[in-house]
Amino acid sequence: MAKTKQKRSLGLVPVYAVLIFASLFSLFPFYWMFVMSTRPSEAYNSIPPALIPGTKLVENFQRVLDSIPFFQSMWNTVLLCTSVTLVVLFISSLAGFAFAKFEFPGKNFFFVAILLTMVIPPQLGLIPQYYLVSELGWLDTLFGAGILYLLNPLGIFLMRQYISQSVPDELIEAAKLDGCSNFRIYRSIVLPIVKPAFATLGIIVFTLVWGEFLWQFTVLRSPESYTLQVALASLNNAYNIDFGMLLSGVFWATAPLIIIFLLFNKLFISSITEGSVKS
Repeated sequence: MAKTKQKRSLGLVPVYAVLIFASLFSLFPFYWMFVMSTRPSEAYNSIPPALIPGTKLVENFQRVLDSIPFFQSMWNTVLLCTSVTLVVLFISSLAGFAFAKFEFPGKNFFFVAILLTMVIPPQLGLIPQYYLVSELGWLDTLFGAGILYLLNPLGIFLMRQYISQSVPDELIEAAKLDGCSNFRIYRSIVLPIVKPAFATLGIIVFTLVWGEFLWQFTVLRSPESYTLQVALASLNNAYNIDFGMLLSGVFWATAPLIIIFLLFNKLFISSITEGSVKS
């Protein structure tokens, strides 16, 4: 028995070695970004590259604060991402509940049509979407910057799949016999069950909106309404790029995403593992 366990442990060594290497490989860009944010701009092109943090972190970040309204842009980004995420969770869970547990004419057609929108490049709709937002008077507003994300095909698909597997039909039928309305069933039965899926979808949507640039750059005009991505883009200079300052801003703009993932990673992982077991 002891030899069997020892052989099994030795067999796992290559697996753990690959996982450790993959983790370090994935984390290295963040570490290198942090190192560059602590060094002067000249270190960006140094050979061999700098791998040890320097002493310019505060100085570089101070230049960021002097160049752009960083904290105002971060607040705009947090407000935009949080609002969009909450609305997407609500709409996606409602739609997923309907597609998973109800029968209505055209159900499969509408579901496939929603999924097909995922294969359409968003750049194709940039001009008509801009024209529509402009005509509605939503330019240079966070509402105009977030309106395109509210209907999320991936979110509807994930919620539909999760609810189909996790919410028993018998439970819904029992609730109907007790006189519960469809929305009461959604609120009292479905929502508590889909919390892990909420965490997964919430992280996906939050990071998607946080990292979005093209649409926000197109809609937002004034520095007071800039999100972080648009504000950081204004640090670029066609003739002279201060990499230390730029990467310092990018590092502090990335830090909240890492914190959010660390806070919700248990729910995120439980959602993935639960779905894999049930499938």
